[in-house]
Amino acid sequence: MAKTKRKTTIGGQALIEGIMMKGPHKIATAIRKPDGEITIRTKKLKSIFKKDVFNKPLIRGSLALIEAMLVGVKELMYSAEFYEDEIEEDFLDKALRKIFKEKADTAIIYASVALALLISIGVFILGPSLITNLLKNIVPIPIVLNLIEGFIRIGLFVVYVYYISKLEDIKRVFMYHGAEHKTIYCYENMEELTVENARKYTTLHPRCGTSFIVNVLLISIVVFSFFGWPNPLMRVVIRLAMLPLIAGIAYEVNRYVGRNDETLFAKIAAKPGFWFQKLTTKEPDDSMLEVAIAALKEVIPDNKDDDTW
Repeated sequence: MAKTKRKTTIGGQALIEGIMMKGPHKIATAIRKPDGEITIRTKKLKSIFKKDVFNKPLIRGSLALIEAMLVGVKELMYSAEFYEDEIEEDFLDKALRKIFKEKADTAIIYASVALALLISIGVFILGPSLITNLLKNIVPIPIVLNLIEGFIRIGLFVVYVYYISKLEDIKRVFMYHGAEHKTIYCYENMEELTVENARKYTTLHPRCGTSFIVNVLLISIVVFSFFGWPNPLMRVVIRLAMLPLIAGIAYEVNRYVGRNDETLFAKIAAKPGFWFQKLTTKEPDDSMLEVAIAALKEVIPDNKDDDTW
């Protein structure tokens, strides 16, 4: 007899020595402080995009990404407060604090998200297109150029993740990332949330943000191929215009896989994300699992019907 599983919408994010979990109604951030104690901050979930018009297929994907980035940066800054003696503010943060004063934290959050989006789009979306354009006289077939562009884009992402994974601080974040996944698996399998139960699960989860990014990279190859290989300016316009659609499709794929993980399509769709998660997740230690469990327990709704797709 197959084991009953719970389909949950709960997800999370690894932070500096901590984890944020987002449930149907609340966000909980658990941090392991320098003295070893776990501190938990719980807040009511307030969505930026509340109206039903924003919760439509292909529309909600890019909006969910922006909201997740805003929440993630905010909680990341909160976790950094416990280790601020070890982390120096950069020039941008210092400048924003001088300009916005008491509203500096909000300004830093929005500036960080905007900067991250600009760099990501420049490096992983526009950069590969401009590099591939150097080959247009050698490879005059548009669909082949689009494939080359896609492979360059994926290659850049792999190189980036591989090298940051070698940084000691990032290694620990990736370990907390693994703890987040193991704990959610434990909850989905309807087991008691204990370190012993969570420890046995894999660090690879189909609803991971890494899988979302991988889906964006793969889907972009298909979508951009429909537009041939126009001049560089037109390609930039097309790629920027198509990004919301691509993010929307990627979000729906992740959503489907999360609800239907036993189907053949879901298993195939999850594979590329799992391959990349081997870079972005690491086996956590028991203390990290304790943090993940502490955060998850705070966001489990009293009414299980609220935690549905």
